[in-house]
Amino acid sequence: MAPPESPEGDGAKPARPKRKPFLLRLPPGLMEELRAWASRDLRSLNAHIEFLLRDAVRRRKGAGGEEGEEPE
Repeated sequence: MAPPESPEGDGAKPARPKRKPFLLRLPPGLMEELRAWASRDLRSLNAHIEFLLRDAVRRRKGAGGEEGEEPE
């Protein structure tokens, strides 16, 4: 099955949802731990931090956290 086309119908990949840039200051040791972990999981550091945050939100919701839309 072919992936859905972009809204323009030009055959390009579909557009990703907009993302907001966010400055995150971390201690150097934590940054290196996250970078190494991301590398082991074959992810970029940014993608790995997003993965960890989504997982934390999902777990919190499962543990009786706030109800709402499941993150993408």
